[in-house]
Amino acid sequence: MRKEVRVTLKDVAKLAGVSAVTVSNVINHRPNVSEATRARVQEAIQRTGYTVNLAARGLAGGRTNTVGMLVPDLSTQYMGEIVRGAGDEVRRSGMEMLISTASDITRERHQVAFLQGITDGLLLLLPRTPDEMLVVLEQAGIPVVVIDHRGSKIMLPSVDVDNYSGARLAVEHLLALGHRRIGLVSGPTGYGASSARLRGYKEALLAAGLPFDKTLVVPGDFLQPSGFSAGKKLLSLREPPTAIFAANDLMAFGVMEAIKERGLRVPQDISVIGFDDIPMASQVYPPLTTIRQPLYQMGVAAARMLIAMLRGVTPPSSRITLPTELVERASTARPLRRSHRLVKGKEVVHEPS
Repeated sequence: MRKEVRVTLKDVAKLAGVSAVTVSNVINHRPNVSEATRARVQEAIQRTGYTVNLAARGLAGGRTNTVGMLVPDLSTQYMGEIVRGAGDEVRRSGMEMLISTASDITRERHQVAFLQGITDGLLLLLPRTPDEMLVVLEQAGIPVVVIDHRGSKIMLPSVDVDNYSGARLAVEHLLALGHRRIGLVSGPTGYGASSARLRGYKEALLAAGLPFDKTLVVPGDFLQPSGFSAGKKLLSLREPPTAIFAANDLMAFGVMEAIKERGLRVPQDISVIGFDDIPMASQVYPPLTTIRQPLYQMGVAAARMLIAMLRGVTPPSSRITLPTELVERASTARPLRRSHRLVKGKEVVHEPS
């Protein structure tokens, strides 16, 4: 059996009629190469089928010209939009991006160790990453930018949104419509975004002179089925809410399902507002009123910050907080003067206060 001969950097250099250093400069997108020489080297790379061995380059202590990104999963539009923004910005810079997923803390540690060896820096979109893991990364001096990890005491460079103000904006919108009994489907414990949105919900009510009622808060897990379960629970209250704020859009979709299952209408009987403004929010029926966090821009900002760090440039700020905004669609409205509702299987009349 014939043994396959691996093409080397020197083979490419010989074919292009340049030095190995020049080939390396082209591969690493360094600016000190003329366009004619760059084109000649790229043609030689294509003809020889040369590929860069990232692992070998990492072990040798060289630059891989690659950014690693670690995310919990890629199954939601939320994750997808952030990854898309980061990937577009990385490619605009002339670098490449490797994406890896990790669904639990143990796997996160393994994946971080793996990416460290074959990339120049890391983007971490891991809302529940423990502080001790961030400490290890900080002490190792690895260029890292953390996305969506509010509440951490570790001062790593980060990009996030103003979750607190966004939640207040959602509740204030419902209050302005005349709602006074407002339910919340909160996010999972341990997420910085969850606690910030819960705090925004509470303080918006208090600012309006309304007491906090813990029976109106049902926890979810940021997935649609939990929104459905939480919605059913809120609708089963003796005095159900006239509006429900779901801490993300997926849970809001679940709440809307629960409302429809009870024979009620959105927004005529119950208003629903979400948080994120994923692409699907404008496509459901009725289109979802929500709080937009700039997901694509979060990815762009994080990648831009990391690339600056890799190039030895100090970013203007090491902690970026992007603003949120209200996107008013068709799932919220003023509460009806007399609204027929199903409570514990019976139709009753509920008059909003």
